[in-house]
Amino acid sequence: MSRVYLFKPFERFWHWSQASLIIFMLLTGFEVHGTYTVFGFEKAVCFHTFAAWTLVGLWIFAIFWHITTGEWRQYSPTTQKLVAIARYYSSGIFRGEQHPFKPTPGKKHNPLQRLTYLAILTLLSPLIWLTGGLYLFYADWPALGLSGLSLQWVATGHTLGAFLMLAFLISHLYLATTGHKIHSQVMAMITGWEDLGQGSH
Repeated sequence: MSRVYLFKPFERFWHWSQASLIIFMLLTGFEVHGTYTVFGFEKAVCFHTFAAWTLVGLWIFAIFWHITTGEWRQYSPTTQKLVAIARYYSSGIFRGEQHPFKPTPGKKHNPLQRLTYLAILTLLSPLIWLTGGLYLFYADWPALGLSGLSLQWVATGHTLGAFLMLAFLISHLYLATTGHKIHSQVMAMITGWEDLGQGSH
């Protein structure tokens, strides 16, 4: 079985750290929302806020790394083979067809992944960060001239963002099992090496 080295050490660290922080923020965020009780409201707020600032720091470093290494190009959108890949995930995968995209170090993500990640970076993440920041600094709204904002709408926007992120996480976990073997995708993000067998990526 041929293999390709795709993910560098920092990329793997960034992936797992980001995933852990997002899952923890979902756990604490839904508790703050009143869905259940695990830590207690006050601790959940503190933990959620700490995880958010930690993720901000991680993102700043990751943006710097992607710019300086040129890896930002991995997320440039393209429509090449987009229809074929969408058809594969909607039907071809269930018929054992060959995946129309093979990753390389220069093109790690297929067009559907690129568009998905770009939407998260440019639409979903700003929604979460903007509403989360407004929520966090609610007491400063008058001084910032934001008294006209509705806290209910800010909270609703933040909760909507959380559910969309949860939906992405669930779909991401599912797609991670669609490699050459059920654990191939996960191992690629652990070791950096990915099998290029049937169904890869």
